[in-house]
Amino acid sequence: MKSVEFVFKDARPATIKEYFVATMVVAVCTVVALLLRPHINATNLIMVYFLGVILVAARLHWRVAIFASILSVAAFDFFCVPPYLSFAVADYEYLITFSVMLIVTLAISAMTARIRTQALQAAEREALTRALYGFSQKLAEQTRVAEILPAATRLAEETFARRITIFLPGEGGMIPSGVRAADELTVPEGEHGIVQWVLDHGEKAGKSTQTLPGASALYVPLKGARKVFGVMAIIPDAFGTILSAELENLLEVFASQTALAIERAVVASTARDAEVRVETETLRTSLLSAVSHDLRTPLSSITGAAATLRSHWERLDQNTRGELLESITDESDRLNRLLNNLLEVTRLEGGVRLHKELCPLEEVVGAALHRLQRQLSGRTVRIDLPADLPPVAVDEVLMEQVFINLIENAVKYTPAASEIEIAAATEGEFLQVEVRDRGPGVPEGAEVRIFEKFFRGRTDNIRGAGLGLAICQAIIEAHGGNIRAINRSEGGALFRFQIPFADGQAESNPLTGSRRER
Repeated sequence: MKSVEFVFKDARPATIKEYFVATMVVAVCTVVALLLRPHINATNLIMVYFLGVILVAARLHWRVAIFASILSVAAFDFFCVPPYLSFAVADYEYLITFSVMLIVTLAISAMTARIRTQALQAAEREALTRALYGFSQKLAEQTRVAEILPAATRLAEETFARRITIFLPGEGGMIPSGVRAADELTVPEGEHGIVQWVLDHGEKAGKSTQTLPGASALYVPLKGARKVFGVMAIIPDAFGTILSAELENLLEVFASQTALAIERAVVASTARDAEVRVETETLRTSLLSAVSHDLRTPLSSITGAAATLRSHWERLDQNTRGELLESITDESDRLNRLLNNLLEVTRLEGGVRLHKELCPLEEVVGAALHRLQRQLSGRTVRIDLPADLPPVAVDEVLMEQVFINLIENAVKYTPAASEIEIAAATEGEFLQVEVRDRGPGVPEGAEVRIFEKFFRGRTDNIRGAGLGLAICQAIIEAHGGNIRAINRSEGGALFRFQIPFADGQAESNPLTGSRRER
């Protein structure tokens, strides 16, 4: 951003060079008038001088334009009115001509100078608007206070060509000497009281003001809609000048824009914190709701079966005892899986660190199937793994949990005797795995949402807390892969995930939104 300068041409003194240029313009007009004098009437030669005066007034100082007006009248009298080469006139009516010519040239000079001044003011207003727009646009790109302060300092220094810094209050609203946006800019120790005064009162002070004008800098408050967020200090230039009145007004607007940007960032940060608290509270409520229901049910079953066995052991036949013991075992396994999922969610939300090792995929699948022997009793599990499938770099424990959750999900949502398929293939540098079932499939429109925590596609007589697929997604994405749910055209659901064969460079946790370089 270029620095902005407000300099009215009328406010500066006229230079000797400008007077010389005006004299040369009148001289050129006189030469033209002498060439035209034999052919046209003397009074018409006035137009030549009018043109010269307009050119001078449009380009040079207004005092020079008045000089050109008087010089034009004198040249017209001396060279164009008989007797020639003399200021005497043969006809006194020319005195009226001279008077009118002088009045007209002076009026032309004044009007032209006014138009030029208005054009300069319009250009300066445009520069002001452009500077404010650029400043606001740059600040709008910053979202944190730590980014806004250096950006505002740099932009203000570029605009005003002055050294500038911003002081921020510390605890208790006090300005500590070390908290500022530009550490290389120092303010005398004795002037920190001025900074504090400006912060407390919300009014500018220091050099060029009526409040403590002997200070070495100008201090402007960063005043937002509700409070003063800090103080901007402007150091004079090498000549000891701060800013012109116009630029000082612009500086106050810059300070106001900076304060609004800081306020916006603070409000946005507060809103983000509130949103996080709401999400945390929602998660806590959902978790408590899910846990209270899903823990109570198996515990009640276990307690009831155990109490029946203890109280009526002798009166129960062998088959009833076996059924009650089997119920205790099943509910204990269910309770154990639920607790494992809850612990896994807690671990993943805290940031998972993978322990990758190269291992054959069939070992991971085999371990998962072994742990699910009881749930898979009476089912056919078809496994299609290529013999030449290379080993894959995974955290074996977590990847086993992925297969357990996916297979267990298929068991829950499919008929008891339906087939489950597990297939894998190589896709470039990725391993692609599919777990297929022959159930009712994923509800329409829920293909993405089923990977959210506590979301369940179907709840009719199906137990669960809705955590299994969310854990799968977290683990797969932590491995640098992705997972999708697809409805099969022939019926059933297909869960497909891809992970790279080689060890990845980053770990990602979709449950927390974090991503870490390894």
